[in-house]
Amino acid sequence: MRSLDITIVGGGIIGLATAYVLNQKYPDHKITILEKEAVVAFHQSGRNSGVMHTGIYYKPGSLKAINCRQGKAALEAFCDTQGIEYNICGKVIVALHEGELETLENIYERGIANGVKCTLISGERLREIEPYAAGIKAIHVTEAGIVDYKQICDSLATQLRHSGHDIVTDAMVTDITELPHEVVVSTNRGDFAGSYLINCAGVYSDRLAKFSGGTDTMQIVPFRGEYFSLIPEARYLCKGLIYPVPDPQFPFLGVHFTRMISGEVECGPNAVLALAREGYHLTEINWVDFLETLRHPGFRRLAVKYWRTGLGEIWRSASKAAFVKSVRKLVPAIQEHHLETATPGIRAQAVNMNGSMMEDFCFQSTARIVNVLNAPSPAATSSLKIAESIVKRLSQNFS
Repeated sequence: MRSLDITIVGGGIIGLATAYVLNQKYPDHKITILEKEAVVAFHQSGRNSGVMHTGIYYKPGSLKAINCRQGKAALEAFCDTQGIEYNICGKVIVALHEGELETLENIYERGIANGVKCTLISGERLREIEPYAAGIKAIHVTEAGIVDYKQICDSLATQLRHSGHDIVTDAMVTDITELPHEVVVSTNRGDFAGSYLINCAGVYSDRLAKFSGGTDTMQIVPFRGEYFSLIPEARYLCKGLIYPVPDPQFPFLGVHFTRMISGEVECGPNAVLALAREGYHLTEINWVDFLETLRHPGFRRLAVKYWRTGLGEIWRSASKAAFVKSVRKLVPAIQEHHLETATPGIRAQAVNMNGSMMEDFCFQSTARIVNVLNAPSPAATSSLKIAESIVKRLSQNFS
């Protein structure tokens, strides 16, 4: 087999992990990563809570469940070989009242089916693990952990460069042309031609897919996740990870507590519609992005159906007191002065035309392109396994 040139758009953890797996399996192939920012992992990969997820929530047999379980093991092995610190601190999923017990039981059953090390515990045992947490019953997920994903990305990038591959930064993609024998990617830094292309552009993945005649049935809708961190004097209130029982309709919502690998403790997020695909603050508005969201039939259907939930998220965004009231359900000892504003993030939520949120990982392929259209949490945990799936898809077309 002759050597091939492969272009990857996106220097986040999925793009970097895919390049890493490609290099492992096909070391003779030349890889070029195009990243529009000045550094890798500038957006979602560097703006997250750092949780190493276990796969407890996901439907057994789904791509999320399979990739999360196998991906977490691969990630831990990578960290071990690279000397990257991580901490298996454990996690509790807390039922606050009897109305949440059935859902808690269902999550536990999913965890067992997925092979997760977890135990149903009483409220008394919960207080032994997390002394300041409320709750009448909980799941103790002993194998959940935390890590710095930005550090993992930097390590992946360093290894790729040492292997002779290129990471071109400040390269914004303006067009993609798929030809019979190559794919040409146009950027502000010139054109890059390769035998194959992998689109790992995150919040822009749908737009890049459309450049090459891809999907027009779904769209990425950006939601801003806003966080607070506990002041150092209040960090004792959370030892590991404290999560509520999720709403089955909105499993990515629900304020929770996360101890970071740095020792900081974050709580959040609330999720509000961002007015730009990279709108980390309320004042950041991109009218092209915002109007694109408003025009999408799927978003309009979603907004009509769940407007009350949306207003609740907006209220918690506007009122710190309302946010504190929400987090005190989990940890009653929290006071408003314990919280200071932390770094926000963006969730790239794929929305279908019918108004449903795309739950599982989603890929779309042509003869020379693989588009990663939906890779939400636990994508970082699953990154090395997702990368294997992408490489397998791509390699079927190698010639």
